[in-house]
Formats: sequence, structure tokens, C-alpha cells
Amino acid sequence: MENGFGTAGEASSKPGELGSRNCGEDSNHPEPKLPTRFSNLIGPMPEKDLRWLRRCIGATGKGFSIGAGLKGGLALFSILARLKSRRLKSTSRRKTGGITYAEGGITNAEAVVNAVKETVKYGMFLGAFAGTFVTVDEFIAAIWGHNKIAEWRALLAGAVAGPSMLLTGLETQHTSLAIYILMRAAVLASRCGIKSKTFGRVCKPLSWSYGDVFLMCLSSSQILSAYILKQESLPSSYRSFLNKHGGKAAAILEGLKELTTNTPFTNLDSIEKLYKSTGVDLKLDPYMKVPCSIVHGNQSCTRHVISFLIQEYKRALPVYLPVYLIPALIVHRQGLVKRPYTILAKGLIGTAKSSLFLSVYCASAWAWTCLLFRMFNRCDIPLIAAATFLTGLALLIEKKSRRIEIALYCFARAIESFFTCVAGAGYLPQASRLKRADVIVFSIATAIIMHCYAQERDVFRSKYLNVLDWVFGVPPAHEDDELHKRKAN
Repeated sequence: MENGFGTAGEASSKPGELGSRNCGEDSNHPEPKLPTRFSNLIGPMPEKDLRWLRRCIGATGKGFSIGAGLKGGLALFSILARLKSRRLKSTSRRKTGGITYAEGGITNAEAVVNAVKETVKYGMFLGAFAGTFVTVDEFIAAIWGHNKIAEWRALLAGAVAGPSMLLTGLETQHTSLAIYILMRAAVLASRCGIKSKTFGRVCKPLSWSYGDVFLMCLSSSQILSAYILKQESLPSSYRSFLNKHGGKAAAILEGLKELTTNTPFTNLDSIEKLYKSTGVDLKLDPYMKVPCSIVHGNQSCTRHVISFLIQEYKRALPVYLPVYLIPALIVHRQGLVKRPYTILAKGLIGTAKSSLFLSVYCASAWAWTCLLFRMFNRCDIPLIAAATFLTGLALLIEKKSRRIEIALYCFARAIESFFTCVAGAGYLPQASRLKRADVIVFSIATAIIMHCYAQERDVFRSKYLNVLDWVFGVPPAHEDDELHKRKAN
């Protein structure tokens, strides 16, 4: 994940420079030996076997640490937010048998247990993925050699490692994650295409500098339209995220949906009671043409946007703290010791800037809808789609390196929502038969990514190369041959 900290050190994009550093073959450091009892048990092992074993165990352990670290860090912030919410909303808690329950229906202790389980599952997932990839990669190389099958070895190993996703739960769908990784693979493939003499002209439009913003606008149109018109097409966790940062009660969204779809109002009384509970005495017109009074009551559109922006910025800050803090601990673990103030300062600036993006994004969604509704004096689905399309322009606030990350993440959610809507309309009757399509998509994506990692390293940003090199340590195809030549000389 791009995190706005800057690089932790440039990773080489030249195959020859990766060298044996990633494989534990440093002449200045003697190679670790297996414990005596273990050596006696399995007998003496050739040096190549020891290297393979060290690489496999190392990749598995590092993959586990990244998976557990990321998921555990997010879970920790979630639990802290839950505890804070408990203190702020103690009046909404109910007590049963002396046990205090949270709004989600489970105790805080159960929430911690669930968080630990999820952390272990994701650690096992990435650990198994890394270990499987390295094992298959080394197995194929041992049988056919490095040079003969260099072009497809990582491709096959990445595909075989993909089903490791099942370790997060056999019944747990990861459609959004799979689509997101596929989008990442598509970006890498397009970069390879731009470099290619054969496909360079075809892929040239993909290098448009504002393509990420356009992609974000498309994604916003689908996601935010679904947020208003068909929330069930969005994943539950993402739906909760939108409901929190959208800042509107379900009754308000339902009223807006009814007006947009030209459906008779059924809950105007509920909306009036909602506003009355906040001290606003409001009487809604059942024949209204624009929904401004539903969305922001007696406030003017301008005043509503400003007040919403301030409130949303406070909600956005806790979202981006882990986004910048966790990668800093993983990617910049050495830099934190040498220059902690510089890295922490960049992290705080990045958090503030990204929080501004999210708050402007959410506030502008309501601003654009109000503007277009009043401009055309009506409210319908095309205007909702147009207004939410323009909302994506808020991405310009983010730094360039993060734009594509956010755009791809949202595009993956938009694709999932779009096809859910299409399938719900009955246009994809065969889709329900694919029970674990997410695993297939994820395997295809990881095959492409690992192939690019092994063969087209320069299409990766140095931050990603640093992490991938640390985990996998995949040597270039000809490294072993050069190593043997040096030893022979």
C-alpha cells in the first residue's frame, strides 16, 4: 500500500543487482546452520537444499508477520474506536445479566477474541501464500533449472499460491479484495504494455496523468449512487463505512431514494421526528421537487456543506492514522530508529492531507447533489449519477502516488456493486453458480503480479519492491549460473 512516507531505500530494478542478498548468500556473514539434533535426524543436506529451506521458512514467517501486523493493527484501532464509542454512547448500551453489551450485540471481550482470530487467519493466509510461492518456485527451478523456464515459473507459482486465501475461512468471500488485486495486476500489465514495442501504442492512453482521477469519478458514480439507491449491492463493511462518513440517518436516505425514484413518500413523519429530536422544527412538503429540506433541514446548502466538512474531518482522522502508522512500522522499521521525527512528521502530514481528502469528498457529494438538483429543479437517477461522478474530483487533493491506490480500491468496490446490481436485475443468471469466483480471480491476479515481479521489476515502485524482496527474495533467472561461475573462478 502506498502510504505517502517516501521510500525506505531504492530497490534495484536491475536483475543483477538483487544478488544473493535476498537468498541469504552473503560472503560477509556465515550461513546459519541447522540445530545439531535436527541435522542428525535428517542427515547432511546439500547447500542448495539449505538455501531453499531457509528461503521457504523465511518467506512464510515474514508473510505471516505482515498479514498479522496489518490485520492486527486495523483490529486494534477498531477496538479502541469501539471502546471510545462505548464511553460516548453509554446511554445506548443495554445490560443483561450484569454484562454490558455493545451496539453490535457482542461483548467487548468477544470482539477482542474475534479480532485475534481474524489476525491469525490473515497471518496464516499471507504466510501460506509466501511459503507456497517460494516452494513451488524452487521446486520447478530444481527440476527444470532457472533459465529454461524463467519466463513462466513465477507465473505458475503465483497461481498455485492463490488458493491460500481459503485459510481466512472456507465460507468467507473476498470478492472486493480479489477484484482489487486484479486491478493492481492490470496496472502492472499496462505498464509492461507501455514499455513493449508491440503493444506500446495500444497502451499509451493508459499513461494519461489524470487517468486515476477519471477512474475515481467513475467509481464514485457507481458507489455513491448505490449508497443512495441500492445499499445492499455494497459489502456490509463498506456499507457501514459509507453510512458513518455519509453522515445521514437511514430515514433521510430512504426519503431521498423515494424522491429520486419518483416513489410516493412513506417516511416523511420519521424524517420530521428525526430533525425534531435535534431541536429543528421542520415540516416537509410531500410535493417537493428537490430534496434539500430532506438532506439538511432548515440549513442553507452552503452552511450545510461547511458544517458537514468540519464534522467529517473529525471522523476521518481516526481512519487514516492506521493507514500511515502501520506501513511505517513495517516498511520503515529501520528508518524509524535512524530518523524517527522525519518519518513521523511525514506520517502526520499524510494523515492530515488524506483526512482532508475524505472530508472534502463526502462534503462535495452533498454539495454537487444540491447544486444540480437546484440547477435543474428536479431529482432523478441521472442527476444523482452526474453529481456523484463529479465528487471524484476531490481525489486531486491527494498526492499523485496515492491517487491510483485510492482509485483502484474504489474501482474494485464499484465493479462488485455494479455486477451485484446487474445480477440482481436477472441479467447474470449463471453468476450464482460460481461459489468461489473470488479465489479464481485472486489466483489469476497473483500469477500476473508475481510474473511481473520476477520478469519486469522496473514496473513496481521501490516501496513495493522493498517489501516483496524482503518477503520472497526471488533471485533473477540467471543468478544461480553467475553464482556458480564466481565459485568456479
